[in-house]
Amino acid sequence: MKRSLVALALIISFFNLQAQENKQSEDSLTIRKIYDYNLLQGHSYKWLNYLSNDIGSRLSGSLNAQKAVEYTKKQLDSLGLDKVWLQPVMVPKWVRGGKEYSYAQTAPGVTRDLNITALGGSVATPEGGTKAKVIEVQGLEDLERYGEAGIKGKIVFYNRPMRADNINTFDAYSGAVDQRYAGAMEAAKYGAVGVIIRSLNLRLDDFPHTGSMTYGDLPAAQRIPAAALSTNDSEYLSSLLKVDENAEVYFKLNSSSLADVQSYNVIGEITGTEFPKEYIVVGGHLDSWDLGDGSHDDGAGVVQSMDVLRTFKELKIKPKRTIRVVLFMNEENGLRGGTKYAEIAKQKNEDHIFALESDEGGFTPRGFSIEANKAQFEKIKSWSNLFEPYLIQHFIMGGSGADIGPLKNDKIVLAGLSPDSQRYFDHHHSANETFDQVNKRELEMGAATMASMIYLVDKYGFNSSNSN
Repeated sequence: MKRSLVALALIISFFNLQAQENKQSEDSLTIRKIYDYNLLQGHSYKWLNYLSNDIGSRLSGSLNAQKAVEYTKKQLDSLGLDKVWLQPVMVPKWVRGGKEYSYAQTAPGVTRDLNITALGGSVATPEGGTKAKVIEVQGLEDLERYGEAGIKGKIVFYNRPMRADNINTFDAYSGAVDQRYAGAMEAAKYGAVGVIIRSLNLRLDDFPHTGSMTYGDLPAAQRIPAAALSTNDSEYLSSLLKVDENAEVYFKLNSSSLADVQSYNVIGEITGTEFPKEYIVVGGHLDSWDLGDGSHDDGAGVVQSMDVLRTFKELKIKPKRTIRVVLFMNEENGLRGGTKYAEIAKQKNEDHIFALESDEGGFTPRGFSIEANKAQFEKIKSWSNLFEPYLIQHFIMGGSGADIGPLKNDKIVLAGLSPDSQRYFDHHHSANETFDQVNKRELEMGAATMASMIYLVDKYGFNSSNSN
């Protein structure tokens, strides 16, 4: 009897193993088709070319942002999806105004021009500009040390660089971004007349990098102008202050904030054949900063996400669950699009099981960062061998994406595509972020990687979904 039971167990084990191997073989073939299709017939590069070169930068509330809404909706309409629509969302409208100007003065009549740009949301300088002595600090924590006596009436120069020894460049960015985001708000409390921030960039160049900032609850009368300084000029200014602590800097900003305007998230979906009330989201953000054309941040994520649904349609992959592409508006200076999408989803009691965002540039994909419980993460990690032929092996527990963050609950799995990040901050939020900096093959590899992950999640779901 014991021998019979052992034999039966071995037979069952064999057939289970055989079934698992068959599934893996089937998945491997499908994923190969997905990569072949995107590398041979993908549309992401063509779409990005239009977004970047025919439309250009897409600052929230701008005419170009509206053109991007209209263009991407038209492209989604052409794919034969089950539904395409615009989701209204009110967004902030900040205007840069005329080009900024700055110089350092070392002696009467002796000046050197500096490369600066206003931070997104900054107030303008007075009409004649701002000119004052400069105090260099290494971060927000330095302000208390100098106090009002050392800061009042001066321009605060935040010069803490991103750490070059941090292999994960997004960690390096996180370690320095607080001075850009909160620098003006904190310096104003000590009586500073303006702030200049070292650009968040790992290389030395002449491109200032903009980005979002906040004044918190500071009254309008206490708000001070804030600008980013190129890394080369940050090095120069720091050296100058070491030999002449009385050196002055002049800068002129012309920016202003206007009333909120209406914009849209662009959404399209393929309805699931078995579980249409379970939703899988893939997306990126349509808006960009205004210095370059927004190709990496986040035109790449937008077109890759669109190509995921195009891949499913063209390869006739019929998903079990409803797959939705969401092109979010206003990630850069408000997160209004992501917040609105999550708000509406909650109102409709929609069951989102997975959301994937691409917002780290169009470089070579390396893997995924995943926000999930241990069981969910292990399930995704078990698929990693299917990505190894494409040299995509980096599956980690970590962050996902800003736009999908508002969807977070105790059930949904959130993920971010993780491309190679070593060159990303060379271009991030600067005039150097242009279409010619995007490699066609790298962009298409990213689209294929996203489509493959969506295929696997749709096919197998998670423990909390109906199919398990």
